[in-house]
This record gives sequence, structure tokens and C-alpha cells, in this order.
Amino acid sequence: MQLQSQTFRDGEIIPARCALGVPAIAFDAMGVPVPIPAGAQPGPNRSPQLTWTDAPSGTQSFMITCIDRDAPAVLDDVDQSGRTVPYSLPRTEFVHWLLVDIPASISELREGQDADGLTPHGKAPRSLAHGVRGLNDFSVRFRDDPQLEGQYAGYDGPWPPNNDERVHHYIFTVYALDVPTLDLSGAFTLVDARCAMEGHILAESSLHGSYAIYDEAAN
Repeated sequence: MQLQSQTFRDGEIIPARCALGVPAIAFDAMGVPVPIPAGAQPGPNRSPQLTWTDAPSGTQSFMITCIDRDAPAVLDDVDQSGRTVPYSLPRTEFVHWLLVDIPASISELREGQDADGLTPHGKAPRSLAHGVRGLNDFSVRFRDDPQLEGQYAGYDGPWPPNNDERVHHYIFTVYALDVPTLDLSGAFTLVDARCAMEGHILAESSLHGSYAIYDEAAN
């Protein structure tokens, strides 16, 4: 099975239009945009276009995930003025997309189909024609922010710390499953999905992209 995207190629930088957070800008007296050092603001947050082919015989549904494996495990320095998140800091997973029960008849998601802009307080977990949205980790990241807290489900794109010394790498994966549904509903998570699909994976394929806000971040 092969996973491809018209939005970005494997190993390339994810376009800013697919990011939830982008470098902040201001405008000078002449109206020229000027980047704000170590600043960030909400971005277009369009889910990328994805196409998958050569699913194995017996496929009854698909599941898609996007996981950032460079998320800081300790948040003390995140977005703090005058400090950076050290490159050597331990890292952990951060879920950006969880979509299950994609019908076997679907082999493409168009750009912007699962997200197009920041939805304050999040998109609720729900069943749609192109699949069932599960929670992503912005539900946890924004829980102490009264302007943003809520349940974030489906796709919400990259928003790495604006002071992180490390470029973040995002892994998009499509799974072909031998069941039509994982029987998940409500506020389910990637942990729930991984448990439900155990023993049902026929094939999988991944696509890698990178993204950073901090202009001195390194791979």
C-alpha cells in the first residue's frame, strides 16, 4: 500500500497553510510585514490532501493518524521569552490527527476536508461521511486556556513551541483494516484506537513531513 500527498512530498516541509500555528508577524509604518521574534499566531490549519493506493484484498476500512514524535516531554520552557526548549530535551508523541472507520470505498481525502481553520474550543468527536474523528492532543495542550480549551478531534496541524531548538517531524500513517468499524465513539483517543485495531491491520503506509516556527531550529 502506498500513501502520497499533493500537498507535500515525503520528507519535505509541511506547508504553513496546513499548520495550526505559524510565525507571528506585525506590520511596520509602511505596511510591510515584519516577523516577531519567538512569536506565533494561529494559522490556516488545512488538513493535507492524502491519497492511498494498493490496499490489500479484504480491506474493510481505513484509519489515519498524524503523530509528532518531537513534542517536548517537559513543558517548563515552552514558549517562554528569553529561553529555548533544548534540543537534547526528552521527547514524546503528540497526536495531531485521528480518523477511524474511513469507508473502504474512500482512497483520498482532499485538502481541507477534515479541517480548514482553527475552531476555538475544538471540533467535537463525531461521525462524518469520510470517517469518525477521535481526539487529538490539543485537547490536553489547551485545557488551561479559557479561550481555546475544549475537545479537539480529527485534524489540527503543527504548532510546535515557538522557541524549540528542534525541528519537529510529523508521521502521517494510513492503516488498512479487516473490520468495517472499530466500534469507537465519543471522546476516544489514539490509545483506544490502537487497542481496538490490534490484530486487524492488513497493511500500513506512512508519509513524513517536518515543520518549525523557531527560525534557528535544527533537524
